[in-house]
Amino acid sequence: MASTVVFLVVLLAAFSAGTNAGTFTITNNCGSTIWPAGIPVGGGTQLNPGQTWTVNVPAGTSSGRFWGRTGCSFNGGTGSCQTGDCAGQLSCTLSGQPPTTLAEYTLGTTGGNRDYYDISVIDGYNLAMSFSCSTGDTIVCTEPGCPQAYLNPNDNSKVHNCAGNSNYQITFCP
Repeated sequence: MASTVVFLVVLLAAFSAGTNAGTFTITNNCGSTIWPAGIPVGGGTQLNPGQTWTVNVPAGTSSGRFWGRTGCSFNGGTGSCQTGDCAGQLSCTLSGQPPTTLAEYTLGTTGGNRDYYDISVIDGYNLAMSFSCSTGDTIVCTEPGCPQAYLNPNDNSKVHNCAGNSNYQITFCP
């Protein structure tokens, strides 16, 4: 009986380890408040300088993105932002209005053991950003013509990958 319980615990642990979930830690190193947002997971929040926001993203999430919003004013959960506004909502359910510097990702949907991530300025640039995976490269974008970011839709060489079940760090104003 004890060996069956041990086997089930090991099996459950192995299954859980293969879920390719990701933890995203988003940090505001800017000198002013920003309002990062994320879809399909995350929504949005206010981050004062030096604050962080942690978002757990489930395995199999594809076409996810985080971006920073600037010049926002919210009352209750509605308002507006000068950049990255998402229909006047604090908690976004749709992508922000350009210009936005985007941190894009797909977690474990292709082959189950790899995650993919990039920075895109195809829709414009509004904030300096770095994006890294705990088992991969750090991408840094500090200007609109950022050489490490997607600059046009056909620029497929800018995707980075890392092992599934990784943790991510997004820093605004690195």
